[in-house]
Amino acid sequence: MATTNDLKNGLVLNLEGQLWTVTAFQHVKPGKGGAFVRTTLKHVLTGKVVDKTFNAGTKVETATVDRRNMTYLYKDGQDFVFMDGDTYDQITVLAAVVGDNANYMLENTEVQVAVHENEALYVELPTSVEIVIQHTDPGLQGDRSTGGTKPATLETGAEIQVPLFLSTGEKIKVDTRDGRYLGRVSN
Repeated sequence: MATTNDLKNGLVLNLEGQLWTVTAFQHVKPGKGGAFVRTTLKHVLTGKVVDKTFNAGTKVETATVDRRNMTYLYKDGQDFVFMDGDTYDQITVLAAVVGDNANYMLENTEVQVAVHENEALYVELPTSVEIVIQHTDPGLQGDRSTGGTKPATLETGAEIQVPLFLSTGEKIKVDTRDGRYLGRVSN
């Protein structure tokens, strides 16, 4: 437990069984009435952002969320197995928790896994990854109707849009946040 006086950015609160991260806070002492704390909270799992006001001195329940650097080892059925590089402990993370990150996650990829009470909350990838194009059709010279892009299937099975000049087997850099092509990787 903490009070609203202890609030700081990055602190995780447990409000009615939901985990929220404090992204901004402001202590307000109006001329009339009691002091209060205005906060902006971000839901740990969904990313939803809300504004919430607490009376000054109100007790709030905090939660401990560990962000650990881990290595993605392999897929076990639908789930994913990660290893903590410091302790060599392995944890299994449900496919629902990994979500769309699976599209850009190769074996031995270094990721951050947020853990609360031995349960994985989310997996955070680096902002960009290097990945090989598994298959793409040859680009036709003069075909500009698609804005100079064509679909390409990556080695993870994800499909993204790439420029026409790329071919099967090339290694490219991809933005993990939105699946955008960032450039070629020279070997």
